[in-house]
Amino acid sequence: MSADGADARKPNETPATEGEHAKEHGRHAAGHDRGAHVDHSGHEAMFKTRFFVCLVLALPVLAYSPMLQEWLGFTIPTVPGGAFVAPVFGVIVFAYGGIPFLRMGAVEARNREPGMMLLISLAISVAFVYSVAAVAFGIGEPFFWELVTLIVVFLLGHWIEMRSVRRASGALDELAELLPDTAERVTGTGEIEDVSIDGLAEGDLVLVRPGANVPADGVVEGGESNVVEAMITGESRPVEKGPGDEVIGGTTNRDGSLRVRVSATGDETMLSGIVRLVEEAQESRSRTQVLADRAAGWLFYAALGVAAITAVAWTVAVGFGLAVVERVVTVLVIACPHALGLAVPLVVAINTSMAARNGILVRDRIAMEEARNLDIVVFDKTGTLTRGEQGVVDVATVEDWSEDGLLALMAAAEGDSEHMIAAAIREEADRRALSVPAVRGFEALEGRGVRATVEVEAVTIPENGGGIGDGETIHVGGPNLLRHLDVELPERLAAFAEEVGSRGQGVVYLIRDGQAAGAVALADVVREESRQAIEALHGMGVEVAMLTGDTEDVARAVAADLGIDTYFAEVLPEDKDEKIVELQERGDLVAMVGDGVNDAPALTRADVGIAIGSGTDVAVESAEVVLVENDPRDVATLVRLSAKSYRKMQENIVWAAGYNVFALPLAAGILAPVGILLSPAVGAVLMSASTVIVAVNAQLLRRAEIGI
Repeated sequence: MSADGADARKPNETPATEGEHAKEHGRHAAGHDRGAHVDHSGHEAMFKTRFFVCLVLALPVLAYSPMLQEWLGFTIPTVPGGAFVAPVFGVIVFAYGGIPFLRMGAVEARNREPGMMLLISLAISVAFVYSVAAVAFGIGEPFFWELVTLIVVFLLGHWIEMRSVRRASGALDELAELLPDTAERVTGTGEIEDVSIDGLAEGDLVLVRPGANVPADGVVEGGESNVVEAMITGESRPVEKGPGDEVIGGTTNRDGSLRVRVSATGDETMLSGIVRLVEEAQESRSRTQVLADRAAGWLFYAALGVAAITAVAWTVAVGFGLAVVERVVTVLVIACPHALGLAVPLVVAINTSMAARNGILVRDRIAMEEARNLDIVVFDKTGTLTRGEQGVVDVATVEDWSEDGLLALMAAAEGDSEHMIAAAIREEADRRALSVPAVRGFEALEGRGVRATVEVEAVTIPENGGGIGDGETIHVGGPNLLRHLDVELPERLAAFAEEVGSRGQGVVYLIRDGQAAGAVALADVVREESRQAIEALHGMGVEVAMLTGDTEDVARAVAADLGIDTYFAEVLPEDKDEKIVELQERGDLVAMVGDGVNDAPALTRADVGIAIGSGTDVAVESAEVVLVENDPRDVATLVRLSAKSYRKMQENIVWAAGYNVFALPLAAGILAPVGILLSPAVGAVLMSASTVIVAVNAQLLRRAEIGI
C-alpha cells in the first residue's frame, strides 16, 4: 500500500533508475532525508548485480597485472593483444561499475554539498585518468588493477549498506504487506464476492475467515474469534473479538469467522496512519544526526586538504609519478565518510522499526532522542494510571457474612441497574465467578440506591449456615440510603467507611432486615501496569508526577498507592499546561502522558508529549510520540529504547570518526620511512570494513531488551 505518496514498491518490482538513485543518494550523503523510505531493495539489487559483473570483469585485469604476477609468483602466457587486456577490461569496469558513483558525486557537486560520493568519484577518476595517460603516453605504470579493485570493493560496500538500510527500514514494507490484496464482501442478498481491497467502501460488510488478515478497519457484526494485533499494537497475546468490537485492518484472524462492517479504508485506516508516522519519524533528523552530517561535510574538505598536502610532499620527496598518485588516491579512498554517513541513519531506522513493533509511533526524532534525558514524567490520572471506570477495591462484612455471599446478593439487587456503580459490583461478581440469585420487584430509589426481592428459596449467604428466604427484601445504596432507612452502622462497618472515605473512595452498603450486612468500597481502579511502569521509571532515575481533577484525598491515595513522587489535585483541563511550566521552570526536562485530545495543551507544552491509548486514532497532532495501546509501561519502554539507541549512535560515531583519524595519516604515508604504506586497494578494504562494522553494530540494537 502507499500512504502520502510513500514508495511502497515491493522487492520484486522494477528498481529505481541510476539517475533516481543518484539524486536520492546525493541527498542521503549530504545529510538530507537520511531516514526517508526509499526503494532500498531496488538500489540493493542494482549494486549487487554490478558488483558480481565487475568482479568477473576484474579477474582478467588482476591476472594480467605485472605487479600481482611478481607478488604471487605466477606468469600468464603471452597471447596476441595481451597488453590490452588490463586497459580494455579496466575501462569497462570503470564505465559500468564506476558510473553510479560519478553520477551521485555530480549531484553532490551541483548541490554544493560534498560528501562520500564526491570523494569516491575523485579517487576512481584520478586512478582512471592517470592509468589511461600512462598507457597512451607511456608516462609510467598504469593503475588498472588498483582501479578495478577499488570499484569492486566500493560496489560491495555499497551493496552491503543498501542491504542493511533495507533491513533496518523493513517495518514499512512489512506493514504494507499486512493488508490482503482482495477481500470477501457480503452482498445484500447474502452472497460472497471477491473484490479488490481498493474496491471496498465504508459501510461494506466483509467476511474474514480463520487465518485471513482483516482487509480494513471496522466493527464486528457477527461471529467471535481471537485476533492477532502484535504487528500493529505490540500486544503479543491474541485479543478476543465479538459483536461490537473494533478490528484493525492488517491484523490476523485466528480461529473463528467474523463479519465486519467496514468503517475506514485506504488512507483513513489505522495502518495507513502508522505508515505515515513511521515515515515522518524516519524523515525527521535528530541533533546527533545533524552533528554527524556536519562531520561528514567537514571530512570532505579535510580529505582534500590532506590529499593536496600529500601530493605536494611526495612530489617534493620523490618527484611526480605512480607513488604520488597512489598516495593521493589512498587518502581520498580512506577519507570517504561512508561509515560516518551510516552511523546515525541505520540506528534511526532500526529504532523506528523497533518502536513501531512495540506500539510506539514516533512523529519527531528529537523527542525520541530527548526521552533518555527526561527528569520527570507527568501522567494524567484518569484513564491512564487508572482504568477510568469504577471498580470494587475493598469489601467488609459483619461477622457472620462472607465477602462472596455479600457480593452475590448485591450483584443480584443491582442486576437491572444501568448505574456505573451497579456495573462495577456486577463485574466484581463475574470476576469471582459467583452464582448470583434471581430477584424480582427491582426498584430504583432515586438518589439513594435500589430495592429488590429475593426470588429463590434458601439462598445461603451467612457463613453460619443461615439463609435468605423467598420474598425477603434487600436494599443496596450509599450513605443517603442509610439515612432514608434510619440504619445505624455497626462499629466494624463504620470504621471501614471512615477509612475508605479518607482515601476519597465511595461506599455502598447492603441492608437486610433494617441492618447493614456489609459494604464495598468503590474507586477508579488503578492499573497493575501502572505500578510496573512507575517502578521501571524510578529504576531509570526518572521522577513520576500525576495530574488529576479529583479531590486532594483521591489524588493523595492514588499517589501513595503507586509510589508517585509528586501530584497535582483539582486541576482543570485548561490549567494542566501551567503545571508542566512549573516543573520546567525548576529546570526539569518534562514528558506529559495523556489523552491526545483533552490533554492537548499540556502535551504541546511538555518537552516530550506522549499521547497514550489513541487506539485507531494515530493522527494526534499535539504529541511527538503516540502510544497505540493504553499501557503506561510503554512510556518506560520508550525511555529505555531512547537510551539504548543513543548509545548505539555514540558507538558508531566514535568508531567511524576514530577510523578516519587513525587511517588518514597512514594513507598519507606518515609511516613510509619505516616501510609501512597503505595501497589504494587496502585503503578501500579498510573503508568498506569500517562501513560493515558500523552496520553490524547498528543491527545489534535489535537484540536490546527494551520491554518491561
